[in-house]
Amino acid sequence: MVEQFSAAPVKVDGRKRRWHKHKVERRNELVDGTLEAIRRRGRHVSMDEIAADIGVSKTVLYRYFVDKNDLTTAVMMRFAQTTLIPNMTKALSSNLDGFDLTREIIRVYVQTVAAEPEPYRFVMANGSASKNVADSERIIARMLAVMLRRRMSAVGMDTRGAEAWAYMTVGGVQLATHSWMSDPRMSADDLIDYLTMMSWNALCGIVEVRGSLEMFREQPHPPPLLPAPD
Repeated sequence: MVEQFSAAPVKVDGRKRRWHKHKVERRNELVDGTLEAIRRRGRHVSMDEIAADIGVSKTVLYRYFVDKNDLTTAVMMRFAQTTLIPNMTKALSSNLDGFDLTREIIRVYVQTVAAEPEPYRFVMANGSASKNVADSERIIARMLAVMLRRRMSAVGMDTRGAEAWAYMTVGGVQLATHSWMSDPRMSADDLIDYLTMMSWNALCGIVEVRGSLEMFREQPHPPPLLPAPD
């Protein structure tokens, strides 16, 4: 006869769980306070100034963050999770279509970053945060790829290039916006329209061959007709 044994219940350490929750909440509070300090004092703010602005000692900051690099990474993640990605999700899921949707996606990205110049520059000035910047852009590119694939499939287009186009678009917009934030030689509206011009014409070219690499390869590719000089 085989005896049946029931698994012993796993005892959960309530104190450990409560401490972990408290630590996460406190860390988020300190990140939010850091964002406010950066907005007030600018991207060159020091750890001493951040601590003073929040109203804690620098020792408290180092209790929750290994160093300034760790804090910078947390700031980028917080900005992406609470602002950038939600704004982009809303734009990608809007009822707009065609040219209007293309411009709206670019507008939201540029204006979201432009609305937070000091936190953005604070993060970009710190090389350790580059991976987290790339991670946030990867999330946005994947969302764009899903939208492209869905819309292309609905009209019978070849969707094999959707992910590559999404990454190229997001990467190009991100790099152009970063360059503009570092040295803004034009208005935000002009930047948005230049990026829209490029993205829209690229999209039109993809649609003309129904997304098919084979059709694209088979077509002639003459140079564009240049306008006559004035």
